[in-house]
Amino acid sequence: MKIHLNLLEIKSLLLLASLITSMDVVASDVETLASPQQNTEALTITPTKVTFNQKELKSSYKNPNALLVAMAFKFKSIEGSPQSYAEVVASYCSAARSGDAAAQYALGWMYANGRGVSMDKSIALQLYSLAADQGHLGAKESLDTMISTLPKSNLPTCLLPDPPAPAVSGTSSELAQNERKAISDKTAALFYSQDRILKLVNKLAPHYEIDTNLAMAFIAVESGFDVQATSPKNAQGLMQLIPETAKRFGVKDAYKAEDNIKGGLAYLQWLLAYFKGDVQLVAAAYNAGEATVEKYKGIPPYTETQMYVKKIANLYNNTTHPYKINLVKASPILNSPTKKTI
Repeated sequence: MKIHLNLLEIKSLLLLASLITSMDVVASDVETLASPQQNTEALTITPTKVTFNQKELKSSYKNPNALLVAMAFKFKSIEGSPQSYAEVVASYCSAARSGDAAAQYALGWMYANGRGVSMDKSIALQLYSLAADQGHLGAKESLDTMISTLPKSNLPTCLLPDPPAPAVSGTSSELAQNERKAISDKTAALFYSQDRILKLVNKLAPHYEIDTNLAMAFIAVESGFDVQATSPKNAQGLMQLIPETAKRFGVKDAYKAEDNIKGGLAYLQWLLAYFKGDVQLVAAAYNAGEATVEKYKGIPPYTETQMYVKKIANLYNNTTHPYKINLVKASPILNSPTKKTI
C-alpha cells in the first residue's frame, strides 16, 4: 500500500511524532473533542500518561491534523504542543475550506470556545451547519444547543473565495457594472467544500463567459454535486442534462464530470444570451425548458419550477449576469409588459 502525504500532512506527522515521545507527561486540563462520528477517543487517557494504539495511529494517516488538534486540546502546557493553537487553526481552516466535515466541526468548536481565535458563536454556528450538512453527528448535536438567530459574523478569511477574475471581453458591460456580491460567505464555504468540482468549474467557466458562482449554484441545486445523479426523467450527471440537451451541446458522456459541466455551461451561455442575462428566466428555462418559459411569458406557474428559481436565487444573489451578445436572437418575451417573475 502506498501512502501519499502532502507537506502539511508531513509537518503534522512530524509534530505528532515529537509529541508521542513525551508519553509519560502528566495529563492536565483534559478537554475532549470527541464526537459520535469522529473516532477522537483515539487518545486513551490514564491519570499519568497518554498512549496510542495501532488503530489510532493508522487513522492519523488519513487525517493527521485530527490527532494533533486532540493533543492541543488535552495538553496546553506540554512542551512541543502548539501553545497558541495558531498552527492548529491554520491546518483546520485549510482542511475545512477543502470540505473536510471533521475539520469544519473542529474549527467551529474552537470558535465556540475561543481557543486560538476570538470567541464567535455565529462563526461556530455556520461551521457546524456546514459539517452537519455533510452528516457530521457531532455538529448536528452542537447545533441543537445553539441559537440560530445569532447576529451574523463573516466567516474566517481562509474560508472566503478568492477575488473574482476580471470580466471577460465580449459581455454586456451594462450588466457587469450593476453586479453586486454574487454569493454569501456560507455559500462560498459550501462551494469550497466541493474542491474537485470547483476546480473544474474554475477551469471551464471562463471559456463560456460564465461566473463560476452561477455555475456552482446550478450544480448544487441540480445534483447536490453528485456526478452519478440520475433523475426520474433521466436527467444525468452534475448539471442534470437530459439526453436531448446533452446531444444538443455535444456531450458524449453525461456521467463524466468535465463533459457534463461543459454541456451545462454551454446551455447556460445560450440561455443567458437568449434571455439577456435575466437569471430568473434562465433558471426557469433550465428547469422547465425555454419553450415553457415562452409559453407562459415568464416563470411558469409550476411549484417545482418556482421553488427551483428560488433555490438558485438563494445561492446566487445577482438577478442579472453578463451575456454574450449576438450569440442568439433574444427571446420575444423580454419585450412583454406582463413578463412573469417571482
